[in-house]
Amino acid sequence: MIAVYGIKFVLIGLVLTIALSLWSASKDSVLLFILAALMALITLFLMYFYRNPVRVIPEDRNLILSIADGTILSVEEFDNDFIGNNGKKVSIFLSVFNVHINRIPIDGKIEYLKYSPGKFLKAFVEDASDYNEQTEIGLDFGSGQMIFKQIVGILARRIEYNLDEGQEVIGGDIFGMIHFGSRAELFLPENVEVLVKPGQKVKAGETAIGKIKE
Repeated sequence: MIAVYGIKFVLIGLVLTIALSLWSASKDSVLLFILAALMALITLFLMYFYRNPVRVIPEDRNLILSIADGTILSVEEFDNDFIGNNGKKVSIFLSVFNVHINRIPIDGKIEYLKYSPGKFLKAFVEDASDYNEQTEIGLDFGSGQMIFKQIVGILARRIEYNLDEGQEVIGGDIFGMIHFGSRAELFLPENVEVLVKPGQKVKAGETAIGKIKE
């Protein structure tokens, strides 16, 4: 299934592929045929990139789920006025070959939304967390508060999210997307045990990043 965020791009690719194919046939042009073939390949890549696979959401509501597909870059200690002291920041790198759909990490209520314009540094560089264009989302999950971020990379130039302040959300539900390679981060409070390590592959809505301590 193709994500709703990418349907228009796939349709544009299909239209251009058909138009170039018909034009190349009418003109009997090798150059136009090559252009049509290239556009067909681009369209196939767009269909692959904007895929939206079915995910099996864990039933345990004490789990903090990954908000993105990708590879864990780091797990670091972090203090923040919203989440409190002794928190943990989990950073995820998304390559262009990962699914880019973003999912809610746990049931709760959106406390705030903050969009910050910025640079387009490579997503795997640590400075990208502070200086790149990003969306920061604060979530109250009952026994604590957490933050998660969508951060653009050197190719990604667009962030989409369908959330409002005060909105009740459910863990595993789709909330947005970052286009073409990016970074995602979760800032977890002290009462959450982190379950992942750097280098580990994760999937949005399926992989448990952490678990609320008893």
